[in-house]
Amino acid sequence: MLTFPFETMPDFGEMIEIADGILWTCIPLPYRLDHVNIYFLRDGDGWAVIDTAIRTEEAIGIWEAIFAGPMRGARITRVIVTHAHPDHIGLAGWMCARFDAPLLTSFSTYMGCQVISQGRSETATRHSFDFYRSHGMSEELASLVAIRGNEYLNRVTPLPLEFLRLVMADVIEIGTRSFRVMTGEGHAQEQVMLYCEEEKLLFSADQVIERISPNISVFEGDPHGDPLGHFLRSLRLMRSELPDDVLVLSGHRRPFYGLHARCAELEVHHEERCDLIRDACATAPRSVADLVPVLFPRTLDPHQMSFAFTETLAHVNRLVRRAEIETRESEERIVHVPAG
Repeated sequence: MLTFPFETMPDFGEMIEIADGILWTCIPLPYRLDHVNIYFLRDGDGWAVIDTAIRTEEAIGIWEAIFAGPMRGARITRVIVTHAHPDHIGLAGWMCARFDAPLLTSFSTYMGCQVISQGRSETATRHSFDFYRSHGMSEELASLVAIRGNEYLNRVTPLPLEFLRLVMADVIEIGTRSFRVMTGEGHAQEQVMLYCEEEKLLFSADQVIERISPNISVFEGDPHGDPLGHFLRSLRLMRSELPDDVLVLSGHRRPFYGLHARCAELEVHHEERCDLIRDACATAPRSVADLVPVLFPRTLDPHQMSFAFTETLAHVNRLVRRAEIETRESEERIVHVPAG
């Protein structure tokens, strides 16, 4: 059972004190999940900030109001980015430049963002199209989804040319607090989390969130990858390495207590989704496109479809790895049937 020390979310730009020297606010996102959590940690005569939100005029406007209001005159000492998704890294370059502050993140986050920011070639876009078509997506929808990745460039400001790398088991000092660096997999490569053992505080990024499961997607450049397996292993590691009574400060929604219960809920959630896919494949050969409505029965726009499609494939690949279903390829599409 989860418990919540704060019943409501802060308004955009409003500061809530989590503990002495730790502040929490939200920045808007232009999506169904309409916010990202931002944390400030007292760091000597300034503040370290964890995540920055996406590059939109609305988000920049909220940041400007913060720096003109509750954080007026404050110095940002360092910008810590948990992972490479635009809702977390989008304004990191802008903030680093504004405050001449260093960027701290994982190697995968920094390099992944830099590579994506170089743009997608026509060949890469065609590969993406072929990837979706091979798994049964219609030609029209595959065309829309394949070019969606190009929007990334408009959502992220250029990163600094240097960064400070955070690695699993590093220890960093922020003000008077000491944090152990942990990294999680599945939602994003080398997603950075920070754990303060003395005060039992865990900045969990998107690895563990109340009520919602982070998106677990197969990357089209690694079509047989097993991100769901990586995610489940990361959850088991967190349950074994961290006490249950930590305060979980996640990248979205409310802080909560009950880490072990939430990890267990997420494991059950994904096993139930694997059951749905296995049962569907037992009745007829199914492509990923056939299986998307099994997991996501609501109407999806192209943005939502890209996440739903690659998350469905993540569950398919997990079942293939476990030898519970198998893949059959034809000239038209890839389908999945019971193993054996």
